[in-house]
Amino acid sequence: MTEYEYAISVQDVGKRYDRFALEHISFTVPKGSIMGFIGQNGAGKTTTIRSMLHITNIDQGEIRLLGMDHIRQEQAIKQRLAVVFDELPFHGVLTPKDMARIFAGLYPDWDNAAYSRYLEQFQLPVKKKIGQFSKGMKMKLQIACALSHHAELLIMDEPTTGLDPVVRDEILHLFMEYIRDGERSILMSSHITSDLEKIADCVTFIDNGRILLTGYKDEILESHGILKCSLEEAAVMDPADIISVRTNAYGAEVLVPDRESARYKYRNAILDPASIDDVMLFYVHKGERTWC
Repeated sequence: MTEYEYAISVQDVGKRYDRFALEHISFTVPKGSIMGFIGQNGAGKTTTIRSMLHITNIDQGEIRLLGMDHIRQEQAIKQRLAVVFDELPFHGVLTPKDMARIFAGLYPDWDNAAYSRYLEQFQLPVKKKIGQFSKGMKMKLQIACALSHHAELLIMDEPTTGLDPVVRDEILHLFMEYIRDGERSILMSSHITSDLEKIADCVTFIDNGRILLTGYKDEILESHGILKCSLEEAAVMDPADIISVRTNAYGAEVLVPDRESARYKYRNAILDPASIDDVMLFYVHKGERTWC
């Protein structure tokens, strides 16, 4: 079995369309971790995922999954990989029972007992046609299938979309259990940043086809902060201390990349912790300097 340090390695990848392009994107997902892949709709998350899965052909760069080249060793990768899409890829006339027979034929490590447990846990009817499922039920079925062949890597595009908060929390707990042995990894694309706050070890922010920021979540949150001051005070701050400035009726909020340095340099200002939402929003507006 291939030894590897990174479950996913994306290096200098580019893909150009008429009105959109992935621009030299690079990031890694350490083995045994959960990576939150964050961005607005149309930022490039799905294109990146499709490129990893070789559904989309890249124009440049290199992608390695589980230490293997995503093109040359595609078939070997697929035996050790599970994918959850934002839309159900299964035909509506099939039932969950049918899916068990299909997946048992595709994956040597398919675990029918585990699959039955997930169906029961998610309260999914075994003999009901998938086309009659709600959006939330369809997503739970995908997750049940993904977790039932003991894949080393899960790649998921908005897996908690359409689920109520109780079920979302239950599924997030399953994901954390899934990687507990340190041998499994997850890339989870999501716009529900509160989910990623709970479970992600690392985060990667993408916007307009470019990686804005990537790294360990706790280090990003510990280093960044929201500095609150007047518009006049914001105007004379060192540009190196500013990601972007959000203005309002009361003054300005500034995302700073080094919270401790800012605390020392701007002692009269209020300095609050930043959330993942804050970091994403301020980085998206980085080129504008000020925004509302």
